[in-house]
Amino acid sequence: MPLLGVMAAPETHFLLVPLVAQGHIIPMVDLARLIAARGPRVTIVTTPVNAARNRPAVEAAAKAGLAVELVELPFPGPQLGLPEGLENADQMVDRTMYPKFFQAIWKMAEPLEGYLRALPRRPDCLVADSCNPWTAGVCAALGIPRLVLHCPSAYFLLAVHNLSIHGVYDRVGDDESEEFEVPDFPVRAVGSKATFRGFFQWPGVEKEQQDVLEAEATADGMLINTFRGMEGAFVDAYAAALGKRTWAVGPTCAGAGVMGDADAKAGRGNRADVDAARIVSWLDARPPASVLYVSFGSIAQLPAKQVEELARGLEASGRPFVWAIKEAKADAAVRALLDDEGFEERVKDRGLLVRGWAPQVTILSHPAVGGFLTHCGWNATLEAISHGVPALTWPNFADQFCSERLLVDVLGVGVRSGVKLPAMSSTGVDVGVQVTREDVERVVAELMDGRTEAAARRCRAKELAAEARAAMEEGGSSYTDLDDMIRYVSELSRTRSHERDASSTSLPSMATDLGSKNGPEKIEADAALSVHS
Repeated sequence: MPLLGVMAAPETHFLLVPLVAQGHIIPMVDLARLIAARGPRVTIVTTPVNAARNRPAVEAAAKAGLAVELVELPFPGPQLGLPEGLENADQMVDRTMYPKFFQAIWKMAEPLEGYLRALPRRPDCLVADSCNPWTAGVCAALGIPRLVLHCPSAYFLLAVHNLSIHGVYDRVGDDESEEFEVPDFPVRAVGSKATFRGFFQWPGVEKEQQDVLEAEATADGMLINTFRGMEGAFVDAYAAALGKRTWAVGPTCAGAGVMGDADAKAGRGNRADVDAARIVSWLDARPPASVLYVSFGSIAQLPAKQVEELARGLEASGRPFVWAIKEAKADAAVRALLDDEGFEERVKDRGLLVRGWAPQVTILSHPAVGGFLTHCGWNATLEAISHGVPALTWPNFADQFCSERLLVDVLGVGVRSGVKLPAMSSTGVDVGVQVTREDVERVVAELMDGRTEAAARRCRAKELAAEARAAMEEGGSSYTDLDDMIRYVSELSRTRSHERDASSTSLPSMATDLGSKNGPEKIEADAALSVHS
């Protein structure tokens, strides 16, 4: 049931528009539940395929007495030649699909505006993913307050901002390997353009990057999926740099609706390709903190040779593991490694392979799990932190290298695998094997053994998990920030409503300003690939 002491009137209505990628939809659905728990009504707008994936989570919220609903808008992909039903970034099987995929996303401005105009009452606020700048024109046309939700870390946001405004990116130019230190940053952070690249910082998408910056600059405020006890210095510095009202409202995965609901854990983001009860039973038979969980998220794909090195290293480590190996679905060489060469049979007594989507939160919340080999997507990073599981970091692209720096260098709850570069270069070249089987065996031991350093890391991870949960509980920093955001929206919405009522002229549609005018423009596949974590 909705919590008592809600700051908003019961009729307050939030409309949430996530990017159609798993790492962005999942926290937006979490946010919907958190807002609805305070009293407002929440509508999540997405496409049919993504609605189907997330319907169990929304239905669970409704059963709990929360006013959360899904609204489906048609995805314009087929208009651009994409297959019917291809509506999520993790469905891309060919890199050449990405340009049209993002053109289709930009074209959603028109159906969104049509839906909003048909409503009997305008929403009090639209919360848009930062990678959906095309919503800005829609909100401006209809006088709807708009907030931006950032799904990566505040560390990443501030680093990219500072590197841009201090001219570091311009200075290094096309040299992706030259090392530099991030200027005017709360901690020392050293890297290269390849490992500090923003989401749309690729040749050919300069206009899309400008759309993102303009939509952020004109927003009525920002939400960041983090908490002040972990990233307060970065949150405050980013808010000051942009001069925006900013609320840290995470980790959304640590909200009571996810942490305390077994079904919500198992079905989070998508239906798992294995029965969660089978995994729990398997984990129940293992000692506490003995199992390594391995997953590279929904987008990153390791080349077959790197998968083989990882497999050999896990086998040589002698430690129990659960591996979500989605590459087995599409890569014949990986299937041959698992089946024809007998890897799965050889490790069956201590290795459990999930060929596809795994119930990640169910796994991470189990006491038998003592480590997480992760691609460092921000969702996965927050899930590890919220459950007190130390990380073995293996970043692939974009913000993931910043997540690694935060986990290892700032928080002290991670061990590096040894990855130095994105799995794919800016020119589309596969960089090949970066972590050998010997490396894997060594870093797994470093993360999972019982030495003093590893024990201290585990202790720090448990402390950080307690801080994350406390932030989400009543009186915690994220709980308070969310209450303040709802109060701010209620006041702002009343002001905008009065302004609309007082206006004697209708505003022309501005949806095309940041929406459909970009539809026909070329969006490079490399840039599109970099958006997801």
